[in-house]
Amino acid sequence: MRKIIHIDMDAFYASVEQRDFPQYRGKPLVVGGTPEGRGVVATASYEARAFGVRSAMPSKKAQQLCPYAIFVYPRFDVYKQVSRQIREIFSRYTDLIEPLSLDEAYLDVTEDKLNIGSAITIAEEIKKAIKEELNLTASAGVSINKFVAKIASDMNKPDGLTFIGPSKIEKFMEKLPVEKFHGVGKVTAERMKMQGIRKGSDLKKLSEERLMILFGKSGKFFYNIVRGIDNRAVKPDRETKSISSEDTFSYDLDKGSELYEQVLRITQSAFKRLNQYRLYGRTLTVKVKFADFKQITRSISFDHPITDENEAYLRAKTLIENADFEGKSVRLIGVGFSNFHEPKMRNRVEEQKELF
Repeated sequence: MRKIIHIDMDAFYASVEQRDFPQYRGKPLVVGGTPEGRGVVATASYEARAFGVRSAMPSKKAQQLCPYAIFVYPRFDVYKQVSRQIREIFSRYTDLIEPLSLDEAYLDVTEDKLNIGSAITIAEEIKKAIKEELNLTASAGVSINKFVAKIASDMNKPDGLTFIGPSKIEKFMEKLPVEKFHGVGKVTAERMKMQGIRKGSDLKKLSEERLMILFGKSGKFFYNIVRGIDNRAVKPDRETKSISSEDTFSYDLDKGSELYEQVLRITQSAFKRLNQYRLYGRTLTVKVKFADFKQITRSISFDHPITDENEAYLRAKTLIENADFEGKSVRLIGVGFSNFHEPKMRNRVEEQKELF
């Protein structure tokens, strides 16, 4: 059995801001774009969350929910530096670290560097070091696999530590609402409920074949995970799967020259990252989010990597030109590249997308 820890920083961006600026402490703080524009919430302090403010929410809605919230623009360079400090604390105990973002990671401590032996003790020590050295809090989940450890880390936030041992996993999964299953989004959760699947025990009644008919390849994963089976290893060498750039506009744009100027700018931004990482993709994807928040994606693949920025722009422009807008105006455009040609970059996590 593996010993897996999932560490998740508590309201990371907002906590860093409250740490660095005493005037924000104890107050509802929103890190993200301004409500006057088309900003989006990156994260919110727990004081703001008490009013219903959540990540990815339009800043304007966040202000409606919490009129006294303080809005600050994110300082990504600072967050990245703090993330590196957190990673250094992790590395005292294990080299098997799989970052998921700047503020969370899996650790495999089956064999830890200090021969402590207890994953719970290691999690306690990591939390203590983060608090004493960085003046921040983290929540930890401890179990025998990644899936359960991630769920556990979210159970007693903030500053929590939850252990779900092998003998308790199946009963725990049976009681878990399907929307709490990591990887089950709103659409899948609704599909499950339409089939009478509301919690793990309902999921467990269905055969693997039936689940695969209902949910495709994910059905096999659901069949295993509700039984506590997750054999995925912690992978410190996470290969970059995609690189992208996107932007939310300050006002809605219709099809036309102004929209395509933005497509050019966003493509150039994505291509700059490609050049930094020396990666060139065979697949190009565009994302279009409309004023009513509905979105579409369109992709095209080639037998050669796209190494020319102008070609990338023209391909992205064509994908958008051929998309059916149904008379809607556009709120956001994203351009991404994947299916890389001879990747040369490993040990990298895709940079957090800027939504502002």
